[in-house]
Amino acid sequence: MIDKLSWVTIYPEIVLLVMACIIALVDLSDTSPRRTRTYVLTLATLAVVAVLSGLQALDAKTIYGFGGMVVSDPMGNWLKCFATVALMVTLVYGRPYAADREMLRGGEMFTVSMFALLGMFVMISGSNFLLIYLGLELLTLSSYALVALRRDNAVASEAAMKYFVLGAMASGFLLYGLSMMYGATGSLDVNEVFKTIASGKVNHQVLVFGLVFIVAGLAFKVGAAPFHMWVPDVYQGAPTAITLLIGAAPELAAFAIIIRLLVDALQPLAIDWQQMLAVLAIASLLVGNLAAIAQSNLKRMLAYSTISQMGFMLLGLVAGSDQQGTYNAQYAYSASMFYIVTYVLTTLASFGIILLLAREGFESEEITDLAGLNQRSPLYAGVMAIAMFSLAGLPPLVGFYAKLAVLQALIASGHAIYIGLAVFAVMMSLIGAFYYLRVVKVMYFDAPVTATTVSAPRDVRTVLTINGALILILGIVPGGLMTLCYDAIVATLAH
Repeated sequence: MIDKLSWVTIYPEIVLLVMACIIALVDLSDTSPRRTRTYVLTLATLAVVAVLSGLQALDAKTIYGFGGMVVSDPMGNWLKCFATVALMVTLVYGRPYAADREMLRGGEMFTVSMFALLGMFVMISGSNFLLIYLGLELLTLSSYALVALRRDNAVASEAAMKYFVLGAMASGFLLYGLSMMYGATGSLDVNEVFKTIASGKVNHQVLVFGLVFIVAGLAFKVGAAPFHMWVPDVYQGAPTAITLLIGAAPELAAFAIIIRLLVDALQPLAIDWQQMLAVLAIASLLVGNLAAIAQSNLKRMLAYSTISQMGFMLLGLVAGSDQQGTYNAQYAYSASMFYIVTYVLTTLASFGIILLLAREGFESEEITDLAGLNQRSPLYAGVMAIAMFSLAGLPPLVGFYAKLAVLQALIASGHAIYIGLAVFAVMMSLIGAFYYLRVVKVMYFDAPVTATTVSAPRDVRTVLTINGALILILGIVPGGLMTLCYDAIVATLAH
């Protein structure tokens, strides 16, 4: 019999699953072009789920349920809360765009988005290899369907096919690696795997062989080089609203499973996976920043930007273990968590502007499409400039403090190789500043292509303004979010 405590761990998931089914039924009777009833009900559901997750996070308790398969801890609950808010913002920004392109006509967008979020929740809460993998597959299958939502668009269909083929290969890598770990340790439970490996009774070569496949699968999911080949094509080919959906909230879930698998389960192998992540981080920073310089398509440029940003996030995970494989990791991992949360916040704002400028029959995907935006709308040009400056890591915006936290974690280790990684990351950030500042230059100094003013629905305008303000406010006073991330990581590592 399942105890009451087990159900407590999945309250947000239960609400999400039940309401996703109800929303699918409501959408059948909603004939309005913009699916207003479905939209409002979806946002209300997500608001309730976010509050539930936030309340569980504030409770600061770690609870295991369903025989240890599910864990409810502060890190997981905060990531659920942030992922839910990110999806809410994505739907607010994306609804006008989707309605203009008849993507709401079939009614799948809201329902499939909810199931994608449910997959993220299962990934974040999983304390068992099988459960984590099931959550990952629910997310990825939903993502494939969303990318192909414009069935009459050849570019979107091509992007979905590429995403599906490469995603299936990466899922195979991850599953093979997990099966190797199961074969070596005899358990799928994260805590049991940790204890078995720590005992030193398992063949190290078999563990490292499985670890290589796990790291490769995880690298694909976050879009780290050299497993980044899907990111530019899918970002450019997918409808912009879906690009934002797969590029924001899922990154939080990917961070969670990296912590669950590499830190919670495979911590005794830190000396091995730390070196792998260091190579991935260097490759991501190099490929992402150099390739982004050559891009004229804004979505493709932001795709390569994502690759470089994930490289920075991985550096925090690298700094969490020293060369002896022992851990003093709370600050380093919390720096990575802070980085991924602030990255998602900034990504929402940048793609929000792209969605805002798009209109029926016009995608606003090229950097030149932003020409003279300051003359047409100083507010939206300001929000985009804040997002670009934050991604470049300029003070006093939150992106600067995110990069600073990761660099501090690297330097604090005292190892020459980590200090060298920090210097390399700063050099790559200087290169990256070029393509971010180029966007700002086009908005403020180039002549506008059209004289029409930029208009937006009230909900989009309000959320976009708050989004931009948060990037600035959290940059001026980052202490609260940094403390939240640190406390969450400490509570997670304690168990």
